[in-house]
This record gives sequence, C-alpha cells and structure tokens, in this order.
Amino acid sequence: MPIQRLFVIAPSVARLIRKERGGERVLEGYFPDQPQRSTYVQIEENRSGLILEAGADGRSEERADIPPAHAQALLAVSQGQVEYLRTSLSIDSHEIQVLHVLSPGPLELVAIRGAPEDEQDFPPLPWFGPEVSAKPAYQRRRVALAGVPDARDLEVTDAALNSLLDALEGRFGAHQPQATVPQPIAASRTAEAEDEDDQRDLEIEDSVIRDLARSLSPRQR
Repeated sequence: MPIQRLFVIAPSVARLIRKERGGERVLEGYFPDQPQRSTYVQIEENRSGLILEAGADGRSEERADIPPAHAQALLAVSQGQVEYLRTSLSIDSHEIQVLHVLSPGPLELVAIRGAPEDEQDFPPLPWFGPEVSAKPAYQRRRVALAGVPDARDLEVTDAALNSLLDALEGRFGAHQPQATVPQPIAASRTAEAEDEDDQRDLEIEDSVIRDLARSLSPRQR
C-alpha cells in the first residue's frame, strides 16, 4: 500500500530509534516516468522485486518478485538510486516506518502507510517534524533522481522525547494519566492469606485463655 503521509524528523530522534530497534537496509533504483505510471526496482535483505506505480498520484502499485541477480542488473541501469535504513514501528494499530536515507544524502523521514482518510484518527505525534506529504522533493523517487532537499534543524522537546520513549516501549499514550478505581485493602487479600490470619488469631486467643486459666487456678501447696 503506498505511503499517504510523510513527516521529517530530527536526526537525533532517528538515531535513537535505530539504536533501540535496528533497521533493514533497502536499495531502490528508479526508471524514467511514463504517462500515468512509474517503475522502480527494490532490493531488500530477504527479497527483491520490480514495482509498478499507477495513477497520477501513484496511490496504487503492483509488485512482481524477481531473483536478486536480476534486481542487481536492473539497479545498475536505473536512472537514479536511493539507499536507506527502514525501521518499522506499530503504534495504536498503525504502521509507522522510519526512513534513514543514506544515499544520495542524509535525510530522516517518518512514513505512515495506509493512513486513514480522517487525519484526526491518528494526529502527528510530538516527535514528528513538519509534514511534507504534499512536497514532491521528499518522495523517494525525487530524492533518487534529484538528490535530497535542503534540511533544517529541528528542535527536540522534552514532550517529544517522552512521546518517542512511550512508542518504543509499546506504551502509546502512556504519558497521559489514566483514572483508576481504588480497591479496598481487604479485598486484595487472597483467601489463603485470610485463612492464615484467622488461624493465627485463634492460636493467640487460645494462648491467652490458657494463661488466664492458669493464673486463676488455685496454687498447689
């Protein structure tokens, strides 16, 4: 499914994600566009394929798996190439891909694949930078053929860092306090603990009664 939304992120954020989750190396080679369609070859660590994007907006695609040797041959004759590390994250049932572009130049992106039409269903997270979905210069095809766009420094706030750590720890939204219903202390005890307490009370009571009876009994002369 084609990427629908794209965001720039800070290099330090992307570095932390790679440190925690690693990344898969991907090579892509792009061929000259044809009317209403474009083609590129993609080489991943475990498979390679030839991909056809159709439509004016490239929202539909077809993939045909090909042998690695054929993919390497197509890559060598492609018009432009891009190499990047891809890290996948699952956040609130959405697939997030962090793309660390290595060549033709450094660029850090977050891609939301299959994003819902209603953007309110998944608003940008605090560690996302500006959205560049509508800017062709940030699409991988344009990067491969024309190079990376000029990047600007992005500030990483404390809220952004906490949000990222929540995502990496699988606690999406955990920074938001959740209301809890207090439970009575007695209700939290197990039946076994209660039985032990009752038995201990009986033993103490018996001991007290025996001591009292001994003190009230007449002394032997």
